[in-house]
Amino acid sequence: MAILEDPIKGILELQNYVDGEWVDSEGGVKDVVNPATLKTIARVPISTGEEFDKAVQAAKAAYPDWRQTPPLARARCLFRLKELMEENFEELSRVQTMEHGKTIDESRGETRRGIEMVEVATGIPTLMMGYNLEDIASGIDEYLIRQPLGVFGIIGPFNFPFMVPLWFAPFAVATGNCVVIKPSSEDPISQVKIVELAEEAGIPEGVWNVVNGGREVVSAMVDHPDIKGVCFVGSTPVGRDVVYKRCGATGKRVIAQCGAKNFAVVMPDADIERTVASCMTSFFGNTGQRCLANANLVMVGEGLSEGELDAFYGRVVDAFVDAASRISIGSGLDESVQMGPLRDRSKAQRVLSYIEKGIEEGATLRLDGRNPVILGDLPPDCFVGPTVFENVSPDMSIAQDEIFGPVAMMMKARSLDEAIGMIHDNPFGNAASIFTGSGKWAREFQYRVECGNIGVNIGIAAPMAFFPFSGMKDSFFGDLHGQGQEAVRFFTESKVVIQRWF
Repeated sequence: MAILEDPIKGILELQNYVDGEWVDSEGGVKDVVNPATLKTIARVPISTGEEFDKAVQAAKAAYPDWRQTPPLARARCLFRLKELMEENFEELSRVQTMEHGKTIDESRGETRRGIEMVEVATGIPTLMMGYNLEDIASGIDEYLIRQPLGVFGIIGPFNFPFMVPLWFAPFAVATGNCVVIKPSSEDPISQVKIVELAEEAGIPEGVWNVVNGGREVVSAMVDHPDIKGVCFVGSTPVGRDVVYKRCGATGKRVIAQCGAKNFAVVMPDADIERTVASCMTSFFGNTGQRCLANANLVMVGEGLSEGELDAFYGRVVDAFVDAASRISIGSGLDESVQMGPLRDRSKAQRVLSYIEKGIEEGATLRLDGRNPVILGDLPPDCFVGPTVFENVSPDMSIAQDEIFGPVAMMMKARSLDEAIGMIHDNPFGNAASIFTGSGKWAREFQYRVECGNIGVNIGIAAPMAFFPFSGMKDSFFGDLHGQGQEAVRFFTESKVVIQRWF
């Protein structure tokens, strides 16, 4: 059992980063607790709206010079940031594990994905190009240029504290905008580490700011007259009712990527061994705290009799339960651990309440994660083991609600059409996967299913940095998504010039 070195010594006293300086907040403070050990590892300020305004004013003042900086020069800063992230790769990953609880392998994956965002944004001299056409009429030419807008706000979630703000910030900065980032107050240390590296990379004062806090900072951001747009990842109620609606009322651009209840559909011709292996990371990776995590596994009896469907369902469920029961649980810094704790006690209690609700609703608790075996001498408060319900019907709350924990629901459908109907009856539309060897079934699935991210024999349909992170229905509010070319379009305005010379 290899335990990695603790990268955080003592208790960090965090500050805000505004206009190139670390500043104290006049607001209160909140403890940042390692959920595996329940030890306090940092104290984070809960800033005021006035302190957020100071950051916006600093970004607004920095904007004219940064906008006039050539795109190639801006890209060079991001090249240096990428290099620094590579040099500090292991420390950045271990910090994520300590503040969030995920396994070190999951943190390394998150660090890699975050670095890839910066890497793609370095291509901004090409990505930001417009287009033109001569002689749209006699002697008249027309062309389009993309221009930055000003200051953008970014609200980070707790489940991917390092990566998710990087879906937006590098693209905003590369296109000539300035940003104010509000990390999750539950695990803000990753964003502190990133901004330290951004400063070392030569990004000028006022361009990249971090203001810690809670609801007051969010309210100040969505209502602020100098914020041109807001990027948010989090729950649907907050994304829809706080961010999307209030940004719309003040004319801001908005990307609100929200909740999910994802389905994985298993067709009769699927390779069961490979399907189950893929499902383990999908259902239980990041302890289920992932908006791309599959939650409902639907075995489809297309072309099968009722008895054949029951037998197929049983084989898949047995294999799934066997694999899930062998997942090791403990501190994410232990290299042998496959699943860490939930982020905090309240999140663990919420998951436990859904397990109780599933039992009350009549589902069969096939694998009980309420008292898991934990490696090492650790407090059990935040740990819930892999949990599997079978005989779940689509109308049960455990099949409808986003539990955001390691709970899997086993379901049946007589046909692919019925399975797609289950997906469409759910209010969310973030992701869906199909496991099959049939191109016909796969094409029908990707063509018809109303979800933004589709996996074919893929458990986690996570887009790469050069593709948008999509979403539909109650999983997304806005017009353009984070990452890639859509992010470039979001952070720029298209200006059309029509000219004639006499």
